[in-house]
Amino acid sequence: MRIVTFDIETANWMDETGSGDPADLSIAVVGTHDSETERYSCYLEHELPQLWKILERTDILVGYNSDHFDIPLLNKYYPGDLTRIKSLDLMQEVYAALGRRLKLDTIAEATLGERKIGDGLQSLRWWKQGEVEKVKEYCQKDVELTKRIFDYALQNSALKYRDLGLLKEVKLNTSTWLSGDAKPMTFSMGF
Repeated sequence: MRIVTFDIETANWMDETGSGDPADLSIAVVGTHDSETERYSCYLEHELPQLWKILERTDILVGYNSDHFDIPLLNKYYPGDLTRIKSLDLMQEVYAALGRRLKLDTIAEATLGERKIGDGLQSLRWWKQGEVEKVKEYCQKDVELTKRIFDYALQNSALKYRDLGLLKEVKLNTSTWLSGDAKPMTFSMGF
């Protein structure tokens, strides 16, 4: 099964677009991990056609807040419909089990003992200052954390978080995450 873990950093923010719709933003960088090659990659906006070839042969997309944010934004650029690919939004899985949303940094710190190297606003500042490599590094680190959180959840059917300083665990039903209903598109859009 081919799993692509991904994250997006934007070139602007919602207060600049006057909209609350993530699809109204512009992509700066898409970071990925491809389980088929075990490679981490970054794609700038003009390089996205290279990414389509991978996504069209992906069984499942894994992200954090990806169903609400990343997929709608990426779908704006894609000439087809990325919602046809099975997706797993780890933030949604935590929300379904816990009843509240937790930040990636909260889960990463408690589960992996690691923190993000910045935040989205810092990434946006780097982008606007022309520090593209810093944005790529930040995005890749988020992809790495998301992949490791996904792997941990699959192995332990749970993730950890802190609540008022206390380490807690949220149990997750991971039994269907890699089920056989995932179907890659396996066609070419002519790229």
